[in-house]
Amino acid sequence: MQTKRTIFPNKLLPYLLLAPQLAVTLIFFIWPAVQAVKSSFEREDPFGFKTTFIWFDNYKRLFADPTYLNSVGKTAVFAVSVTLLAMSVSLLLAVSVNRVLRTNRVYTTLLVWPYAVAPVVVGILWWFMFNPSIGIAPYLLRGLGINWNHRIDGSHAMLLVIIAASWKQISYNFLFFVAGLQSVPQSLTEAAAIDGAGPFKRFWTIVFPLLSPTTFFLLIVNINYAMFDTFGIIDATTSGGPAQATNILVYKVYADGFLGLNIGSSAAQSVVLMLIVIALTAIQFRYIERRVQY
Repeated sequence: MQTKRTIFPNKLLPYLLLAPQLAVTLIFFIWPAVQAVKSSFEREDPFGFKTTFIWFDNYKRLFADPTYLNSVGKTAVFAVSVTLLAMSVSLLLAVSVNRVLRTNRVYTTLLVWPYAVAPVVVGILWWFMFNPSIGIAPYLLRGLGINWNHRIDGSHAMLLVIIAASWKQISYNFLFFVAGLQSVPQSLTEAAAIDGAGPFKRFWTIVFPLLSPTTFFLLIVNINYAMFDTFGIIDATTSGGPAQATNILVYKVYADGFLGLNIGSSAAQSVVLMLIVIALTAIQFRYIERRVQY
């Protein structure tokens, strides 16, 4: 059966339909990106009265700054921890309820709800739960001999933002893992069970390899999420503290640019982050392209 093609005689119509989206992309994405690149080569006083073109001096100072290098390290720890925790928990949930979800969609709805919560709300929620004065979590931890206080302990603060950010992302990962699990042919797992393979062996030798495209996709998405979409969580819980313990790259751009009024350094940091995003996106598209070819 051949699909009938629709031909629009008006050649201007496609451009008119694309115009709103192109305008949004140009105004809110392309233009700010160009301005950030331009500002990264300039030194500007806090009030914007004088601008000096200084070439790569902002980048040289940036990579020689111990606080920035510390932020890079904190971001790496944070991104890896959030990715591993969110993906492992979501995969465990997906495997546990996969058979139930075939007959009851209520579980899906309940597990997806956290993804609809705004990052700032997530940060405030976990801030209240782990508040050293009024939180329920520190009260329970004191019974185990743990004196929790993320206001003065950097490791506690990092653990708090990792848990909060992971909780927010579990629902997203869960949906993709469930979709991947339900696409695995039951005949393969049934044949392995007949051959004497246990549930654990069937999962690691049959199911998990078939989930590799989904897993790689979620790996890139979660790294991007941890590095760029967790600003609201950091700002609401720790504000980058204590003592720069949770000052990840995306929050440092805000702190240096809007709080410290160091526009040139903040612009250089945003350009570095933009290059990281482009690199991760290129890796993802390259992987998808290979999968399509094979």
